[in-house]
Amino acid sequence: MSLSVYVKVVGFRDFERHALNTLFDLSSQGAVSYCLWTPEVPVAPHLALVDLESYEAGLELVSPSFDAGLKMICVGEDPPANTWRSFKRPLHWPDVVQAMDELFAPRQSADLDLDFVDTAIPESIPLGIKSALVIFPLREDRMYLRARLALAGVVVVGEAHSAAQALDLARRAHYTLVLLGQDVPDMDSWELIRQLIAMEPAIGSVVLATREKAWHVRDRADHAGCRGVIDYPFNPSEIVQLLQKV
Repeated sequence: MSLSVYVKVVGFRDFERHALNTLFDLSSQGAVSYCLWTPEVPVAPHLALVDLESYEAGLELVSPSFDAGLKMICVGEDPPANTWRSFKRPLHWPDVVQAMDELFAPRQSADLDLDFVDTAIPESIPLGIKSALVIFPLREDRMYLRARLALAGVVVVGEAHSAAQALDLARRAHYTLVLLGQDVPDMDSWELIRQLIAMEPAIGSVVLATREKAWHVRDRADHAGCRGVIDYPFNPSEIVQLLQKV
């Protein structure tokens, strides 16, 4: 059973919180499970993660109810004297999680592969993507893409593990980007692509992830109306280029 560590998160931008929530979800697979602390949790927080650039942090740090003895990891300039670790932007999330692990898992290396949350996608990319739907049977693949999208500022992300679930979500909400794999279990991927592209209002971009590198797969995807094709397993730099293009 993993150790549950409750983290009080103060401030942070929407896409940063989205990436952080993804990290917390994935940490449940390791020896230490990080959980978001809220006032409803029946235990006190074990750690505070504080965005010093936020208005909330200014109020929290001077509040009489704030526990001055609580370990703090701060992001921003001029951290308080009692800060345990501090970081500056742009954030490299694996470094932050490693600092957390030093407190709560000092004798173990991190079990979680965090390469997917690097800062390869700069915040300044002028994305036309407002919302995205990721369609992959494996939860790890969906989490990977959610984190990539969050770091690019896309915080409205739907997830589907099957074609039926994907089509239901796409009928109920308009997505400007769909990323899907070829191994959906309940429908031929080409038929799923056809149905997605035929939807009204039209989805902005449909992108296929494939293990096949043959030219005919990319040619078929192009003729089917896909905006692009990426390799699977994922190549981080290729995903960055994709997000810049669509």
